[in-house]
Amino acid sequence: MVTAKTDALGVRLVFAAMVIVIAVGIHPARAQQAGGQPGQTLSGLQGVEMLATPYFWMPWTSVGVRPSNASLPSASNTIDFGQLLTHLTWVPFMGAVEFRNGPYGVLADYLHAPVKAGISTRNILFGGGTGGMTIDTGTAMFLYRPITQPDQYLDVGIGVRAWGFDGDISLNQALLRPVSVSRGGAWADPLIGARYHRDLGNGYGLTAYGDVGGFGIGAHIDWQVIGTIDYAYKSWIDLHAGFRSLNFNYGTPRADFDVNMYGPILAATLRF
Repeated sequence: MVTAKTDALGVRLVFAAMVIVIAVGIHPARAQQAGGQPGQTLSGLQGVEMLATPYFWMPWTSVGVRPSNASLPSASNTIDFGQLLTHLTWVPFMGAVEFRNGPYGVLADYLHAPVKAGISTRNILFGGGTGGMTIDTGTAMFLYRPITQPDQYLDVGIGVRAWGFDGDISLNQALLRPVSVSRGGAWADPLIGARYHRDLGNGYGLTAYGDVGGFGIGAHIDWQVIGTIDYAYKSWIDLHAGFRSLNFNYGTPRADFDVNMYGPILAATLRF
């Protein structure tokens, strides 16, 4: 898992380039529908629709470590959203964009979260320090809509999710000279996924999304589920409230890591 720090940067650049190529290849968005649920295209509509979805996710993060050496004990810890919020070093980015043309679509989702915390060294060898980590994860999914009805639709798709981690530890001088270490890790997982939406009437609806991947190519397993209640507030904006769980199990020569991030999510979809 630990490679040169440039590997994590490379994943972010590859994912950004992928989104740009997708957007350019599909052509600029033109006039879109006057109503309907998120991602729904009216029959007969010509051109491409773009749906931008900024969101605010409040996850609990559970991390488990199982050393390859059986004589070493496993360890786990869970950080709630309040603790995570107090350790952010900058405003995180959370957002998704989708391009649709008839039954075909491309969905891209990106999350960036920089966190930092103090390190206690008891002021013996070192005079305290700080540790930080930046988490980047991006998903690109090609979608096909085999079912389109006035009150429901189903999308199926294939794609990839990239993970990048940058970490650094700085220890202040005391008996020993100051130390600064930076490491990074990155990988990408193939995915298969599906999304189902159902209208409930009076502007309300339900949406369920799930994907699974990894298959040992990157992570052992990489999976996500999202469920939301939707409300068509205006013809150009839909509001969503629900729950998201994003998880992976990744193995290295020294240990296996289980990471589970789960919590409520609020979002708004804007049509262009």
